Parts: sequence; C-alpha cells; structure tokens
Amino acid sequence: MTAPESPIWFKSSYSGSNGGDCVEVAFTGPAVGIRDTKARAAGQLTVSGPAWDALLGHALSRNPRTAPST
Repeated sequence: MTAPESPIWFKSSYSGSNGGDCVEVAFTGPAVGIRDTKARAAGQLTVSGPAWDALLGHALSRNPRTAPST
C-alpha cells in the first residue's frame, strides 16, 4: 500500500511577497482545502467542489475588477 500524496498548496496571485494576509488552497480530488498561510498548523477548512465554485462565483461578483458589467 502506498501513502496518499500530500496536497500541493497554492497561494493567491494577489498575495504579496511580504507575507501579508492571505490564504492557500489545495485541490484534493472532489474537495478543496483552504488554510491560512500564517497559521498552517491550525488546520484547514475542506469544502466540496460545488461549494468552492459558489464561493469563487460570489467573490468574483463582488469584485469591481471582475464583476459582470450591467
């Protein structure tokens, strides 16, 4: 039996190099892990793929740079 692969975590492209407030995400099959970059040892929040899609859709709709024009 082989051990499961460790997830590969990605930091937001909006995160600065100064270690500011940001989150990381990892796609782990049907789920998405979300964690605080500064508090990795605190654990992670895991959501389903559809929940992640809904979260992103909501966030993008609230951002003036990405919101659909009306």
